[in-house]
Amino acid sequence: MYEPDRFRSPEYLAVLDDQATDAMFSIPSDKLEIMRKSAEAGYPLEICGLLVGTLNDAGWVIHDIRPVANLNEERAADRFQLDPAGYQNIDRELRGTGVEIIGVYHSHPDCPAKPSPTDLESAWEGFAYPIISVCDGKAVDICCWAINDTAAAFQNIEMKETAS
Repeated sequence: MYEPDRFRSPEYLAVLDDQATDAMFSIPSDKLEIMRKSAEAGYPLEICGLLVGTLNDAGWVIHDIRPVANLNEERAADRFQLDPAGYQNIDRELRGTGVEIIGVYHSHPDCPAKPSPTDLESAWEGFAYPIISVCDGKAVDICCWAINDTAAAFQNIEMKETAS
């Protein structure tokens, strides 16, 4: 898999926490496939969207995914800016349903499924962050991340694909 030099730089390595975590990210296989296909369709630009579900002591349980527009027009090949109106509309729609927005997914065109310093700057504690690596238009890897206890880096979260 292609990995630009910047992903091996001290700045990029500093956003990764290699401490083990017991947290789990559970997602139905059909939702995972939609994320993959969306990332491939958006290539060579970054796509993004929201994860809808519940959070419990074991981790994140995804019920649905909702694509949201990437408003970053200047650097859409390596940055995303989640449409705040899209977020607000989905948040409003979910009120009283028993599920909520519990994460944000996005793609990394021609880059690994690892978070960047920019990803860390915009991350929220308690959210799950799956990243889809898309190389030459094909989704090749998906890894899930979450902010660690000190909010200083991302920890890799084990993904569990469930029946749809």
